[in-house]
Amino acid sequence: MEVLYAGPYGQFWSDSRIKFYGWEDFSGDISTSTKGGLNPVTAQAANFPEVYDQRPNRLEQNQFVLYAERTPDENQTDHIDWGFRLSQVYGLDYRYMISRGWGSDQLLQRNSFYGTDNPMMYFNLYIPNIAQGLNLTLGRIISMADIEAQLAPNNLMSSHSLLYGFDPYCQWGLFATLKLNNNWTVQGGISAGNDVTPWELNDPGTQPTGSVMVQYQSDNNKFGFYGGANAFNNAQWGFNNIQQYVGTFTYKFNDKIWTSHESWFMYQENCPGQTGGPGSSFGNPVPVRAPDEPLGQLGGLGYTDAQYPVHPGYAAEWATLNYTMFRLGPSTFFTIRNEVFDDIDGNRTGYACLYSEHSIGITWWPSKLITVRPELRLDEAYGTHGTKNDPVDEAKPFDNGTRRTQLTAQMDVIFHF
Repeated sequence: MEVLYAGPYGQFWSDSRIKFYGWEDFSGDISTSTKGGLNPVTAQAANFPEVYDQRPNRLEQNQFVLYAERTPDENQTDHIDWGFRLSQVYGLDYRYMISRGWGSDQLLQRNSFYGTDNPMMYFNLYIPNIAQGLNLTLGRIISMADIEAQLAPNNLMSSHSLLYGFDPYCQWGLFATLKLNNNWTVQGGISAGNDVTPWELNDPGTQPTGSVMVQYQSDNNKFGFYGGANAFNNAQWGFNNIQQYVGTFTYKFNDKIWTSHESWFMYQENCPGQTGGPGSSFGNPVPVRAPDEPLGQLGGLGYTDAQYPVHPGYAAEWATLNYTMFRLGPSTFFTIRNEVFDDIDGNRTGYACLYSEHSIGITWWPSKLITVRPELRLDEAYGTHGTKNDPVDEAKPFDNGTRRTQLTAQMDVIFHF
């Protein structure tokens, strides 16, 4: 942008408020999971269900991102303003952003580890003097909820929590954000569903889906709450048609310590089940889907045509997550992440299992254009939710279905431009 501003059309670009920017993010990990190939239950690589870096002991090109955007001017009340955002992503991380019907064959048909996507493509219209301002967004957005984001610079650590790895990612629709006063903001939206395009009409997951969220911010800006129903419809089994009810809390203790918490509950109904027994996620392969059945899903982590929850019928999961940050210096902070994730019916990971994840990490900016984030992470699985007919008492989701515990050391580097 500095080059454009200094060029022959610099005044045009400055007046237009259109900006181009982005980054390159790459990472590497060392893991106790070492096996090659793919997990026979999930068709994922050995670090799964850790995300994003599923493949152990290697370097990855995570995301090369380019943005074009214009931000509406919301610091005025005398005119309607507009904006837009178009994002282009290439790398491993596209696997966690893809929407069925928009370049999705690279994941759903070919299970490509590298690919491209456009997780944000939307138009904004800002209307002042309706309460303290109304912002309308039309297009594809990243799901409203969460204290993490798909795009690397917006995250507190290099890896993602399980909570974030298995909830809705993108929605296509119309969304409204209304600021009522200095403390309260409300949001409402209607979309085509979770991670599906509006024109993917052969999938029952493509249907009118509502979103209602509310945000509270204290007068001193130390406490905040954001939560509600991020996605709700008839809950029938479909491509990622999960119903999500979510709440986040943030609190700033002082200039050096800050904490953020998130919990959610999700479910689907009338789900098919695997054929290895009513409670089994091992053994026999699951049935090949009929032409009119929706694809199975693993939370955006590489969908396959023949993967269903371990338990048929009603399938639910819940998770709770906490981040605590300690500022160590002007350009460095230390982060602790703790979470519990219960995939009650195996709808998200392929294993009906309770998980915990604990991580520590450093975020360091050696310059304003470079971010470095090393971390150490421990994942553990605690048995399987069996049934009366199949009381499975142990799940080994890590290292291609052979380990209950996984330790990884990871680091990513982000170059901003």
